[in-house]
Amino acid sequence: MKLLYAVIGGVAATAAMTAFLYLLSFVTHRVMKVIRILGTMLTNRTQPDGSLSMATSTKVYGTVAHYLVGIIFALFYIALWHSEVGLINASWGFLFGLAHGLMAMFIWYLFFLVHPRPPLISLRTYLITLIFAHIVYGVVLTYTVYLLATPDYPFWS
Repeated sequence: MKLLYAVIGGVAATAAMTAFLYLLSFVTHRVMKVIRILGTMLTNRTQPDGSLSMATSTKVYGTVAHYLVGIIFALFYIALWHSEVGLINASWGFLFGLAHGLMAMFIWYLFFLVHPRPPLISLRTYLITLIFAHIVYGVVLTYTVYLLATPDYPFWS
């Protein structure tokens, strides 16, 4: 049952986080399209001018990798709750998301450092935005699991 919660919650939370990043990309006109960034870096298809790849296969690789990582992190969240670390509520979702965001920021920074041809984006802005995106992930994942598990306490506590 916990695996099902991780898949459903991980997909929902990753979709919400991705939508948040794409909305910010649209509003600010900055490159924050995580699926295209990830796909470009995984397939090593950074364009000669430093821009992201537009190839369909790049988007497929980025999407699959992004959602798989989202499900894996959902398993970690659920394992923490199962180990009685925190509750399935908004406060803990926010805290887990914040910790997750700081970790993601560090991992992405390292990925950009070691990549042979990283895309030319505003890395500082992207990394800071990832913290907020992962808070969205944490709250949405927590709420989704809360709805599936129906614990006997309120979510907004």
